[in-house]
Amino acid sequence: MGIRELKMARTRRLISDKAFELFTCNGYHRTTIEQIAAAAEVGPRTLYRYFPTKETLVVEFVQTSLFDALEDLRTRPPAPLPVVLAAVIGKVLDVMATDPARVLAVYEICGPNASVRAQLADVLWSWRDELVAEIATRLDDCPSRVLTARLTAAVVVDVIETVVRIWVDSGGTADMGALAEDAMYLVREGKLPVPGQA
Repeated sequence: MGIRELKMARTRRLISDKAFELFTCNGYHRTTIEQIAAAAEVGPRTLYRYFPTKETLVVEFVQTSLFDALEDLRTRPPAPLPVVLAAVIGKVLDVMATDPARVLAVYEICGPNASVRAQLADVLWSWRDELVAEIATRLDDCPSRVLTARLTAAVVVDVIETVVRIWVDSGGTADMGALAEDAMYLVREGKLPVPGQA
């Protein structure tokens, strides 16, 4: 990463951090783009270049957690797909665990705000599509490659969403890693009732 890219990443992070400080102190609806720009010492136009809407400021941390894990997946050497996917889940949860207060705040803001929930759903949808493409490239000899890739990606997303949701509902006290292990055990061992089971 060059100097320009580093500076841009730093500015993006600063804007995001200042936004969350203001959201936490003043509330999401009472915080304006102008206040966020002033706190980050950038102009509103600069802020909009990094974050086109106020909603994108809220979900940025989750988006970064997801797409960093996907980038990590792309750079990993070949390995059995279940191992790689467990690593993806672990990476997402590890990044989220670096700033638990922000994760809790994201979900608190999402609750009463349909536009923020829609933005988060859009991020998850985009990430799922990219994960499907990545999984599909690793299923060369699978006759139902697209279907398998989509169902596999759905399971990965559901494990992450479920673990984070239970963790948030616990007020951040539950062990994300243990929850993820339990969830993956249930999936791996076929312990979940699924449609079509006898």
